Amino acid sequence: MSSLATRYLGLDLRSPLVASASPLTGHVDSLLALERAGAAAVVLPSLFEEEVEDESMRLHERLETGADSFPEATDFFPELEFDDIGPQRHVKLAAAAKQALRVPVIASVNGITPGGWVHYAKLMVDAGADAIELNLYSVAADPWRSASSVEDGYLEVVRLVRGAVEVPLAVKLSPYLSATAHFARRVVEAGADGLVLFNRFYQPDIDLETLGVLPRVDLSDPRELRLPLRWLGILRPQLPGTSLAATTGVHSGHDAAKALLVGADAVMMTSALLRNGPGHLARVESELVAWLTGHEYESVGQLRGSVSRYAATDPTGYERANYLRTLASFRA
Repeated sequence: MSSLATRYLGLDLRSPLVASASPLTGHVDSLLALERAGAAAVVLPSLFEEEVEDESMRLHERLETGADSFPEATDFFPELEFDDIGPQRHVKLAAAAKQALRVPVIASVNGITPGGWVHYAKLMVDAGADAIELNLYSVAADPWRSASSVEDGYLEVVRLVRGAVEVPLAVKLSPYLSATAHFARRVVEAGADGLVLFNRFYQPDIDLETLGVLPRVDLSDPRELRLPLRWLGILRPQLPGTSLAATTGVHSGHDAAKALLVGADAVMMTSALLRNGPGHLARVESELVAWLTGHEYESVGQLRGSVSRYAATDPTGYERANYLRTLASFRA
């Protein structure tokens, strides 16, 4: 049987299949189910700085309630639980996951201040996380802030976190960059060991009755894999020593094979697991093994990058010429 072993962020994985951040990775019992089904590593749900800070502020307000009242009045207030307030919920999960699982545990951090990124990354490392994934997500809505300013801010975050933690560091990139290859190179130079392509931004919807702006989650489908495929294929030969992970649109073993062919070291799954349950990982692994065996690949390493930009039979498939051919290929 073909070997699925791979290496991502310096971590030896039994296969390239990784369960990325989702509600399924937020509980030890479902994490164990993912591991049993074949997850070679797991990414915990993102720690959002503003969320944990808001919880901490609400706790502070509750503790201050009645501070100026008679001491006897405190008997009317309920006992408060501190274990799951602020970042402690994420810290406890990381520690419990590390103790329960045999596969690597990757902690995802999403900050809003330089100090917050560093502080929470260190907390997760201290809790036992094997690696950190910086989840770069912000909406550049300020018309006076340039693209270079936004990117420089991201790079400073990477440098600060790299200087604060010793575990491997991955950066989850936005698909909305004007010069993706250039920025990817700068992120690696700033200290990232790996790149995750791409962050899937959820767009708001509008309620026509209330005229409110609504959060809406739409699970991905395999067509969304095409964007990561293009950039993985472009970046693989340019960043040969950098770990690359595909995310968004991986639903089957064939999707995983495509990501590996263009150069991914790992493939991350969220929507397919939410839709089909942890057991879907076993089916994806079986499909991947069957495809490798049927095409006479002995290992994932032999497959990886063989259809990247410079290795492909037609490298222009990643460039402008492909756009022209795609338009010409359409038949009503």
